[in-house]
Amino acid sequence: MSGAGAARPSVTRLKLTGFRNYASLDLSLDARPVALSGPNGAGKTNLVEAVSLLGPGRGVRAAGGEAVLRRTPQGPDRLWAVHAEAMTRAGSVTLAAGSDPADAARRRTRIDGAAATQSALARIFPMLWLTPREDRLWAGPRADRLRFFDRLVLSGAPDHAAQASAYDKAMRERQRLLDRMADGARPDPDWLTALEAEMAARAIALAAARLDALARLQAEIDARPSARFPTAELALDGIVEARLAGGASAREAEDWFAETLKSARGRDSAAGRALTGPHRSDLAARHREKDQPAADGSTGEQKALVLALALAQAGAIRSQRGAAPVLILDEACAHLDSGRREGLAEAILTLEAQAWLTGVDAALFAPFAEAAQHLRIEAGAVAERS
Repeated sequence: MSGAGAARPSVTRLKLTGFRNYASLDLSLDARPVALSGPNGAGKTNLVEAVSLLGPGRGVRAAGGEAVLRRTPQGPDRLWAVHAEAMTRAGSVTLAAGSDPADAARRRTRIDGAAATQSALARIFPMLWLTPREDRLWAGPRADRLRFFDRLVLSGAPDHAAQASAYDKAMRERQRLLDRMADGARPDPDWLTALEAEMAARAIALAAARLDALARLQAEIDARPSARFPTAELALDGIVEARLAGGASAREAEDWFAETLKSARGRDSAAGRALTGPHRSDLAARHREKDQPAADGSTGEQKALVLALALAQAGAIRSQRGAAPVLILDEACAHLDSGRREGLAEAILTLEAQAWLTGVDAALFAPFAEAAQHLRIEAGAVAERS
């Protein structure tokens, strides 16, 4: 596999300043996968976290701006910065994330020097990541599965984050009015109706994007079954998604959900939160070969199923947009046997994706051989590369 690669999303130069345990770093790369090994605490996850801040979302740790500042015996640094030269399907760009000088807790993200929205980042530099938190995704809270699935959706639908943000904003404002109602006030019914109409419009957009992504993802899984990874059968459990899947038009579903919200005002006021809507949806998965819920599998099987979904989504995006997204797979090889490690390397190389992988032992990445860039990280620096 050529190190130069075709024009596809990849970081070709990465510079860090005052980020976590990195005083500074200037790293030149090519489009091949990047395998980071080294002892615990060396800075492997810190490095992939920096890369994740160049894409849409809050990064692999969802950390605030002050949390990533480098700490020294003299105190934390004042500012942090991540700068990259990157290749996209549209050509080369510069991407940057860093502290807002006026407010260290805020993060600024830029494309070619101009302020970047989440939708713009998702469109120009799509990214998917998995961390050890997803190892027990299927047995964990519903909200974690929905958050994970919405990240998959965003990688192929750049406007998904903006729709979710607008929905959440309208939902919070509606709840503020309902809380006043619980205290005996009489909020303006016309304003409540307008907020519920906004929620309904955004809810339908969210649900439609999820259903489209689910269909593409399941089609990719069915078209390219893997002998190395379990096959998932997926479903979305949500009332808005069910309405659309049942044949309702977008307008019909929107009117229905707005009326549903109106009728639930008293209940939501008493509960202190909206109890119905796309924020309550869930992703369900079954292990097809074993015909059992994903949550009933071993830790290794659950992790393999999550990995299979991420790889399938990368394949679906490659088919849809002409190139796979950047993949960040933190400790992905932990709990995988040698056969699945070989299968992971084979899948990433077939996708022609720049994947960033971390692990304590460099031997975990042996299946990549020279098709990957191997870096050993020690104490916030690159100690060795091959």
